[in-house]
Amino acid sequence: MTRPNIIFIMSDDHAAHAISAYGSKVNSTPHLDRIAQDGVRMDAVYCTNSICSPSRASILTGTYSHVNGVSSIWTEMDYRVPTFVDVLHGKGYRTAMFGKWHLGEHGVSLPRNFDAWKIFPGQGDYVDPEMIDEDGARVVPGYATDIVTDLAIDWIDGLAEDEPFCMMVHHKAPHRPWVPDPKHADLYANGDIPEPETFFDDYATRSQAVRNVHMTIADDMGADDLKEEVPEHLRGEENRHARMSWKYQIYMRDYLQCVQSIDDNVGRLLDHLDEAGLAENTLVVYTSDQGFFLGDHGWFDKRLMFDPSLQMPMLLKWPAEIPAGSRCEAIVTNVDFAATFLDIAGEDPDETLPTSQGRSFRSLLRGEDVADWPDAAYYRYWEHDDPIHEAPAHYGIRTKDHKLIHYYGAGLDVPGASKRVFDGEWELYDLTADPDEMRNVADDPAYAGLRAELETKLTEYQRHYRDEPYAGAETPHPEWGPYDHDLLVRVEQYVAKIRSTS
Repeated sequence: MTRPNIIFIMSDDHAAHAISAYGSKVNSTPHLDRIAQDGVRMDAVYCTNSICSPSRASILTGTYSHVNGVSSIWTEMDYRVPTFVDVLHGKGYRTAMFGKWHLGEHGVSLPRNFDAWKIFPGQGDYVDPEMIDEDGARVVPGYATDIVTDLAIDWIDGLAEDEPFCMMVHHKAPHRPWVPDPKHADLYANGDIPEPETFFDDYATRSQAVRNVHMTIADDMGADDLKEEVPEHLRGEENRHARMSWKYQIYMRDYLQCVQSIDDNVGRLLDHLDEAGLAENTLVVYTSDQGFFLGDHGWFDKRLMFDPSLQMPMLLKWPAEIPAGSRCEAIVTNVDFAATFLDIAGEDPDETLPTSQGRSFRSLLRGEDVADWPDAAYYRYWEHDDPIHEAPAHYGIRTKDHKLIHYYGAGLDVPGASKRVFDGEWELYDLTADPDEMRNVADDPAYAGLRAELETKLTEYQRHYRDEPYAGAETPHPEWGPYDHDLLVRVEQYVAKIRSTS
């Protein structure tokens, strides 16, 4: 058998709880479910920085934001560390990238080591989007999700037989401003989409930093999002709950209609693989760059470390190796993706991508137990107090049963972060007793011992990933700190090796 093909489908802001394979209560996604039915549903995949550009950089490089330099949406890819695509391209894979890039559209930030690529500038448009390739920019008529799928199918059809390929199919949807394909206009139009149980969260035990975020459906979702003004009778604090419910129905209708286009087009691509005889030896991955709040805790957007934002859906099928209808509950992060793809392609990640901080989870996909697999995920959000959302900088640790978060409250000169410095605060959630993360027990004496254990684990993970904890307002975050010196040496050695063999 030839080396396996890899198709990495990624949407933007698609929450796992808007996929029926994950038990969605609000929609049905039969084609995404096909991937789970024919492969594996990953139940504990977490992003390491819940925002668009940083997640994409971590996926490509297998490194955290403080290593790859893409810490906020105002930073761009500069290839300070190599990507798994660089490796596969150098090893004879044909490579392609279609859709949302969001890592810069000029100079060194453009897609690299792709045989073919066509990307949206910035966030891109849903209808008749401008797209950029090596020949420049032009408008492509049609609906963005259809266009990206058309490009993917056409490229596959142009490949030589038995030529292994790795293709990135990156959809804009369902990112804000949620412009659906008109053919789905009748879906979810009855105004009866169920509200989440945490919809009217009063934030009674939350840190002040979390209470201050501007991500509430009631107050921060405006006419640009809803495409209409709030009726007069729903305005004012006394009508807050009614206003929330009214906005929620419009928001979710549009969001889920955008998701439906993704599901339709994933089905088109799966059907084409079957028809072309490629399905058996092709790894198909579906994920999103992070999760999204769908009214959970009264919010929309992402950024925070609560599970609706933190969890990435991940469905994979590869009939040659992955058991159909399986599930994996091991904790995985987006930093692990690069090593896994290289491993599946027959490459040793430690040798071909030595800069990676991730680990291949290929054995987990086969259903094997890995005794020394990490039992926690480390997370850090850098874009402190941005002018739109005012989400606080924070880091934390997420185990199977608990979550500890430290809001350290400083921007550390990260692009897009503010200069305001807040008092440090902690949150701790018992995910067994409180799976919806409604009660912060960080200062509960009954949890003092557990908190101490998790603080120790947090320190251990920061040391492992060479990410320095916040040390005070007078300590700026360096572009490359002393804790990264050994990694820099490995990068320089890797580059020297590549140049000597090219």
